[in-house]
Amino acid sequence: MTGTNSPRATDASGTFRASRPSARELIGAIVDPGSWHGWDEPVEIVTDDPEYRADLERARERTGLDESVITGEGRIEGRRVALVACEFRFLAGSIGVVAGERLVRAVERATAERLPLLAAPASGGTRMQEGTVAFLQMVKVAAAITDHKAAGLPYLVHLRHPTTGGVLASWGSLGHVTAAEPGALIGFMGPRVHEALYGEEFPPGVQNAENLMHHGLIDAVLPLSRLSGVAAQVLGVLCAGDATPEPPPASGPSSSVGAAVPGPAPAAGVAPAAGQPGDGGAASAEPAPGGPPGRRGASSAGGHPPAASGNGRGGAEAAEAKGTAARGEAAAGRWDMEAAPSSATPGHVAHGGCDAEPGPDGAATPEAAGAAGDASGAHDQAALAASAGVSGAPEGAESGAPASAADTGPEAGEPGRREDVAPEAVDGSGTSAPGTPGDADAGAVVPSAEVSIRVSRRVERPGVRDLLRVAAEDVSPLSGTGAGEHDPGLLLALARVGGTPCVVLGHNRRSVRKGETAEGPGAGQALGPAGLRTARRGMRIAAELGLPLLTVIDTAGAALSREAEEGGLAAEIARCLADMVTLPAPTLCLLLGQGAGGAALALLPADRVVAARHAWLSPLPPEGASAILHRTTERAYEVAARQGVRSADLLSQGIVDRIVEEDAPGVGDAPGVEEDAREVGDASEVGGAASDAFLSRLGRLLGAELAALRAQDPDERLAARRARHRRIGLPR
Repeated sequence: MTGTNSPRATDASGTFRASRPSARELIGAIVDPGSWHGWDEPVEIVTDDPEYRADLERARERTGLDESVITGEGRIEGRRVALVACEFRFLAGSIGVVAGERLVRAVERATAERLPLLAAPASGGTRMQEGTVAFLQMVKVAAAITDHKAAGLPYLVHLRHPTTGGVLASWGSLGHVTAAEPGALIGFMGPRVHEALYGEEFPPGVQNAENLMHHGLIDAVLPLSRLSGVAAQVLGVLCAGDATPEPPPASGPSSSVGAAVPGPAPAAGVAPAAGQPGDGGAASAEPAPGGPPGRRGASSAGGHPPAASGNGRGGAEAAEAKGTAARGEAAAGRWDMEAAPSSATPGHVAHGGCDAEPGPDGAATPEAAGAAGDASGAHDQAALAASAGVSGAPEGAESGAPASAADTGPEAGEPGRREDVAPEAVDGSGTSAPGTPGDADAGAVVPSAEVSIRVSRRVERPGVRDLLRVAAEDVSPLSGTGAGEHDPGLLLALARVGGTPCVVLGHNRRSVRKGETAEGPGAGQALGPAGLRTARRGMRIAAELGLPLLTVIDTAGAALSREAEEGGLAAEIARCLADMVTLPAPTLCLLLGQGAGGAALALLPADRVVAARHAWLSPLPPEGASAILHRTTERAYEVAARQGVRSADLLSQGIVDRIVEEDAPGVGDAPGVEEDAREVGDASEVGGAASDAFLSRLGRLLGAELAALRAQDPDERLAARRARHRRIGLPR
């Protein structure tokens, strides 16, 4: 491949499949020759799980990379640009803790150096065996992207085949301008997982680039051969007033893009194993990209990708050819976009970057860099890698690395283990004092993942409407987006909860009729794009009036349908994440029950998070994760246990701040509670007087938390929220 997409391929059924250039080939085709400088520092494999270690070693050998993402900077027609790209052949481009941190560092550095950013994801989403802590990386990546855009810096996205799951629902959907490669599979959930969960194929022709462009969800469909020229054209507008881009350097021995390879070198004498995962999980042969392995550039922490073009043209000639081709396509009407320019304003020009708002002395003031400090300094990557759990196949990938049973996610305790949580301070009214470790005392029995999941799915379990009925007053429901859309999957209301006025956003799980069961995967009221837009309406109300925002998570997952995909489901999840991490209003999240996938993640980023004992949070419904890892849904509870989805696991990771016990005194404490999950109805009383007592106690606690958050200094509270989400997955 030399800067163009490889020939279009079809599968056995004749269905078109997009080409899949490697991350190296992508970079070589985009940047001016000799201009690439990698930013990545090497990371070690530290997992104790032998199967996961083997998966990582094979991925490294196959790709010549040490992780699923490459980051760095280069020049596009002379302009300095930061780039981040996924390598799909590395465990299907899945994002775990290390990859997520690498992405965040790159975005922070681009912001600090005032560089426009181009992202090129090709990923199945969250790395399943790293579980919930990997899932939460999407929050901090989205937060970093939001800061970058708030600094008036352009963010361009080129979606590659395939891009699904949490990657699409976070940094893949936040671009000022978004393109995709022809025929690329782009969707919230991969077709294979949908079929495993619902027993039917996803409607064909929906999750592809051309259809999404037709529905206004992306701006263009571009082959790789035109990406550089179009990116230069767009940046010429979005970076208006910037310094004139420097001409590309002449090609020569020292300017070859193939001067070095990012990541660790393969073992001596061993050529990187080629191949990309097929739909059936087997690797298919693919020539390995060229370039000498292992050599590192002196001016860069990471290496350089190998040359992707063998045409021998000089940089100026190549750039001119790319730009001419792009402009010609635009004139022909093939670059049909209506993207608004960024918020950059004319002012002091930072060298090599975009316009910066001038400070008192005329110098640029990249405020978004904030507490990130010197992002280009040395990083403790060894400690970072040590914090990662496990890995394997990604979220929602249609095709990916062979499924692995490895699961290195640390559990917070085996079934029956008593949680080590200090007793909380309680005032005279029985209300928990905010800031204490948790609502569970040191003698509480920690239920298994299976027990909690089964309890959370019971039809009679109280939901957000029950919470408002028992624990709130002056409740005023609001209907829909205010712009003609309504989704029964989301409740929006104004209320006083525990005496504190607030805006309430809650998943409305009650969709089954009396006598029916909601214990299966996907049962309950799914949340669609209109529901997420309704949620964003609630966020705006809270921000405009300075009211605290209470979000209540209790969802079996987002809506998975043609209408949801074409209505922008993934993009709305991404926008909710961006809004939540930057919202000036105080925010409190209650994880009340089920917390499956992006629908749960969209309402999670908050100043404080409280969880009911049997609540849980997972990248996918457990059955979906099992389908990815084991190609069966039968091991769902086993996978959930290892992913660290329980409230106790979330507390240990710093994702949850406190746990509220659900059972009446003495209920659920007896030995054998977890010995037979089929008897879960006897393990936790979820209806009647006991339920109302729990909700009343919960309401008092929430009211106290909301009042305490409202009393905090707004700037300090927002800074603490940013720091909270920045630390996700790092050593505590």
